[in-house]
Amino acid sequence: MRLRSAVPAVLGAVLLLAAVPASASAATGQFRYDYVTVEGYEATGFLNSPPSGECVNLPGVGPDNPLPGHSPKNRTDAWATVFADADCEGDSFALRPHTGGASERLKVRSVVFS
Repeated sequence: MRLRSAVPAVLGAVLLLAAVPASASAATGQFRYDYVTVEGYEATGFLNSPPSGECVNLPGVGPDNPLPGHSPKNRTDAWATVFADADCEGDSFALRPHTGGASERLKVRSVVFS
């Protein structure tokens, strides 16, 4: 009798685990960059624990701002590849995990973490 009631319970638990989506992987840490706002103010943008494997267009340096971001600093645990254009296009540069950074000369509009 007990085996009959245990089998459906185990099957139900297995189905429930299969239905729960896996968490998306993310780089742990913070990615920072500097930029000049449309109004002309210096600002710092950042991404906290950004998603891995997805292109991220950097806030503040989108199509409404003619000036790209600069001076990126990768303080995440993943490699960050920054791009000169939106949608991870144009020239790119890889920044190593934890300590990767570049000068004001490196212009950025998007990034992908691996």
